[in-house]
Amino acid sequence: MTDKIIITCAVTGSIHTPTMSPHLPVTPAEIAGQAIGAAEAGAAILHLHARNPETGQPSAREADFMAFLPEIKAGCSAVLNLSTGGSAIMSLEDRLAGPLKAEPEMCSLNMGTMNFALYPLADRYDTWLHDWEQPFLRGTDDLVFKNTPRDIEFVLTQMGQQRGARFEFECYDVGHLYMLRHFADRGLVKPPFFIQFVFGVLGGIGADPENLQHMKRMADKLFGDDYIFSVLAAGRQQIPFATIAASMGGHVRVGLEDNLYIARGELARSNAEQVTKIRKIVEELGRKVATPDEARQMLGLKGAGGTAF
Repeated sequence: MTDKIIITCAVTGSIHTPTMSPHLPVTPAEIAGQAIGAAEAGAAILHLHARNPETGQPSAREADFMAFLPEIKAGCSAVLNLSTGGSAIMSLEDRLAGPLKAEPEMCSLNMGTMNFALYPLADRYDTWLHDWEQPFLRGTDDLVFKNTPRDIEFVLTQMGQQRGARFEFECYDVGHLYMLRHFADRGLVKPPFFIQFVFGVLGGIGADPENLQHMKRMADKLFGDDYIFSVLAAGRQQIPFATIAASMGGHVRVGLEDNLYIARGELARSNAEQVTKIRKIVEELGRKVATPDEARQMLGLKGAGGTAF
């Protein structure tokens, strides 16, 4: 087990809506400010989505990404990891608009098609800041996030082989590990693989500690020493699962994309607050927080100089 631990912070995402928290960053200034704050608190990787600054709706438009990426790059040395998942309601072409322009050193990549059900969240609120929020959430009872093998190959080719990005492989279930193994066998991805085990999304594997143990066993079987793993869990399981992952020798992800709270019933005031909390925990476990450059070395990244912004 390496004592160095990579903290990833997922700054805004595409799941939570503005009604849910006044601290969810939406505008370019908010996203940039919170991202830089998270990096200063210890996040080596910033996992980034874009939003429409007027409505807070998920966006992957080139203009919306480029409104904050240069400021983040100028304000910190963190690895900027752009989502290729965007939102489940976007086409693949839409999801890739910003990443294709930015040519980041790292991208996320969901490793399969899946149900992505957010509709239970809609029952928690009586009033909404924007007209789009409730229909968006309610509609996810009939929503499929499409990422077929053809889609995955396209992303690997366009972002990886042609633009030099490496990937955070987001695996929401055991079958996603086998899909990654398939593409490794085809030679489209090379080790070291950075695998993000994702727990607690309705449609994916549940947030049970037994499932974390199982995902780790299967990844060991499929990838041996060719991978490192990180863990994220949605909602209240965020910090407990990150703590377990850190004790297992893995890496961790926090951020307002995955959980809006810092404690039971208490909204997190910033992404940095969550980073600070998990940093204290992992350091008490004897782990040392990796710097961005250490994370780049561990993951074989091309470096920030290879980006197009």
